[in-house]
Amino acid sequence: MTGPAPQPPRGGLPYALGAHLVWGLLPLYLMLVREVPAIEFVAWRVLFTLPFCLLFIVALRQGAHLRAALTDWRVLRLLVLSGLLIGANWAIYVAAIQAGHVFAASLGYYITPLLQVVAGTALLGERLSQRQWLAVLLSGVGVALLARGALDMLGISLAMALSWSSYSLVRRFVPVGSLPGLTVETMVLALPAAAAVLWFEGSPTGSSFGRDLPISALIAAAGAITAVPLLLFAIAARRMDFSLLGMVQFSSPTLVFVLGLTVFGEPLDPLKLTSFAIIWAAIALFVWDLIAARRRSANQPPA
Repeated sequence: MTGPAPQPPRGGLPYALGAHLVWGLLPLYLMLVREVPAIEFVAWRVLFTLPFCLLFIVALRQGAHLRAALTDWRVLRLLVLSGLLIGANWAIYVAAIQAGHVFAASLGYYITPLLQVVAGTALLGERLSQRQWLAVLLSGVGVALLARGALDMLGISLAMALSWSSYSLVRRFVPVGSLPGLTVETMVLALPAAAAVLWFEGSPTGSSFGRDLPISALIAAAGAITAVPLLLFAIAARRMDFSLLGMVQFSSPTLVFVLGLTVFGEPLDPLKLTSFAIIWAAIALFVWDLIAARRRSANQPPA
């Protein structure tokens, strides 16, 4: 006699939405520090995120969990990989925003959910209903239309999508809490980040940090701005089906897309508008089917 089937993870949706809200508004912050070279900014971002994480490790008494992650080779090698992936993603994203490629950045995160849904079904054995597959197909059509209008920047978009999807998948398999995991990831990046900062310090223009108070304060704020949404996302990744996590991820590029239109002055042509409508129709269908399935499950009498 077999036991009851394991219930799908629950409770991650609010964490995922909180993370994507911060990420969706991130271009506003990045434009405030656009005079800081992208590599230098990412280096400072790492160096300010690490003490922020360590402070929380102490405050929440998770030192034992951090030591366990650092001494378990299986966990450590996965966190080294995820750290390198998130570092690459940060560098690509910051460089794209600072160069004015807001739409390419948005497109990258529109492609990402499709990759996550594919990974969830192909690698993790997650099953989608017919309506959910229809939603995935619709969103794929919408993303393809967006990509058609941005072929010159498609390389940036694909690099962002692949690095973030790979990071999400690796983190899914790391048996460590979100805070110790992020702390180890930033430790992995700290040495190359420190080397980059020293290189910029020795350059003719010098380091951006310390040049004036407003820019220095904005750079220092990168620690909290980086750590908080990543912690929320790591919690969500362990509490949600990977496919649902992928569909939720359409929210942050939509915010970036809207910012591109309203703040950064990117034009809205009929192709973009049509793509946007198709993607959100797909999200609505996916979420509606999830709600309907859970209602049916709740109404079933216990066996």
